[in-house]
Amino acid sequence: MATRTLDSPPSILPLYVRAAAPLIPGASWLPFVPGRGDQIPELDLSLEQVQADVERVAAYARVCGFTLRDHLPVTYPHVLAFPLHMAVMADGGFPFGAVGLVHVENRIAQHRPISLGEKLTIHVRPTPLQPHAKGRTFSLLTEVHAGQEKVWESESTMLRRGKGSGEEATERHGDSAPSPSGGTLSASAEWRLGSDLGRRYASVSGDRNPIHMHSLTAKPLGFPGAIAHGMWTKARCLAALESELPDSYAVSVRFRRPIVLPARVEFAVGAAGPETDFEVRDAKRGTPHLSGRVEPASAKPKSKGKKGK
Repeated sequence: MATRTLDSPPSILPLYVRAAAPLIPGASWLPFVPGRGDQIPELDLSLEQVQADVERVAAYARVCGFTLRDHLPVTYPHVLAFPLHMAVMADGGFPFGAVGLVHVENRIAQHRPISLGEKLTIHVRPTPLQPHAKGRTFSLLTEVHAGQEKVWESESTMLRRGKGSGEEATERHGDSAPSPSGGTLSASAEWRLGSDLGRRYASVSGDRNPIHMHSLTAKPLGFPGAIAHGMWTKARCLAALESELPDSYAVSVRFRRPIVLPARVEFAVGAAGPETDFEVRDAKRGTPHLSGRVEPASAKPKSKGKKGK
């Protein structure tokens, strides 16, 4: 495995240019452009001495609905790791560009709150491609350390749409995100999402995937209009639950249907024992956009088991 320690956070704009370059016919033959390989390359990127900027954290908290505290919102380390995610996917050995990829699942485990002033080390590595009913998936595994202590980790599963396997493949790491509740969870809030939400979240997260920015850039990539970032939706849910969450927990979500902006959605939640299930669904039709579960951080993702032939 190629392990690289970076001197500074990668610049996002040049990485987006490289990530979008495979959309240009013939560009993938260039050595620095993704699209020449057929497998995910073995990479391990790390960045040391990472410290969150207080003003950027405050702007992120406003967009996502978090209360500004003396520690990072639970989803903010994903923002700190995002330049490394892009650097992995913009690598010349990557089999396709990042533009147009769909984030389908995400699991975060926070082992303790991260103080605003802490200096962190971030590690990111990808997993091999897996078959999926709608194409192929891979995951980006992220670990955040404060000194020798692992304080936060995540797994982001990305879908490359295309010819699928015909059935959902069993996930390598199992799955702890619940299935849609069928409307059994009680709605506790309704959110009206403006057409500019994708651009607002992009400004505080750095994630400027064209599918989120405007209908004019989303439609050529197969979407009816600009869609909300999955990580904004997850962050907004956790902001709504913030006062009830412990210092240490894990939260898994599955992004089920894109939220095409503008939109009106409802947030629903229900607790059973140590677990809390939540859901975001269309306020009019009740169709699920996201389903999620909060559980103790020590809990392992539940294995789905192998399917019979």
